[in-house]
Amino acid sequence: MAHSLSAKKRVRQNAKRKMINRARKSRIKTQTKHFEESLSAGDAKAAAEQYRLTVQKLDKAASRSTMHKRTAARKKSRLAKKLNQLKAQKK
Repeated sequence: MAHSLSAKKRVRQNAKRKMINRARKSRIKTQTKHFEESLSAGDAKAAAEQYRLTVQKLDKAASRSTMHKRTAARKKSRLAKKLNQLKAQKK
C-alpha cells in the first residue's frame, strides 16, 4: 500500500490511465472484428472503409502511447495484406 501522498496520487493516476487504455484497446479489437467480417463477406469496398477506420484507431492508440508505434505498424501491415489479398481475388 502506498504511504506518501505522491505515491497515492500515482496509484490513482495509474488506475485512470489503465481504464482509458483498456477502452482504447477494446475499440481497436471491435473495429478489427468489423474489418474481418467485411473481409469474410467478400465486400472489398466495405473492407477498405473498415480498414481506414481501424488504421485511424491504431494510429490514435500509438500516438497516445496506449500501444507502441511499431506494434500499431505491424497490425496495420497485416490488415493491409489481408485487404490486398481480397482485392487481388476480385480482379
